[in-house]
Amino acid sequence: MTSTGSTGADRQRIAEETVAAMRAADRAARAAGVEVTEVAPGRAVATMTVGEDHANGHGVCHGGYLFLLADTAMAYACNAHGISALATGADIAFLRPARTGDVLTAEATERALAGRSGLYDVTVRTGDGTVVAELRGRSRQIPGLAPPPAP
Repeated sequence: MTSTGSTGADRQRIAEETVAAMRAADRAARAAGVEVTEVAPGRAVATMTVGEDHANGHGVCHGGYLFLLADTAMAYACNAHGISALATGADIAFLRPARTGDVLTAEATERALAGRSGLYDVTVRTGDGTVVAELRGRSRQIPGLAPPPAP
């Protein structure tokens, strides 16, 4: 047991249950084709296949969709503690274009959790491991904020 009285298995169960509840109500991520594939307290992995509807005027993935993917991974990572949290800000660096058909993976990792404030790094990669974008995000836990009911 940890000092909070929870075992690792308890924390993992809480992370999985929290993400399942959030996922049921997350219309934006579903509409964009984002899937959450892994979750643990302070960590999440999300994937998205770049479709033709994700392309900008240059024929590459629109930065807004890259941000949505990275932000979704961060959202699930910071909420996986079982306490509702919202992003308070994020900065993203677009390093390389992603193309139609690319399967993107965003891995979010908690770097710090101080009181109710969190700091997260998210790396977005293509299937061959090429880094497409890096996001650094900040969160704030809002106890008592419940996700909306599932549609």
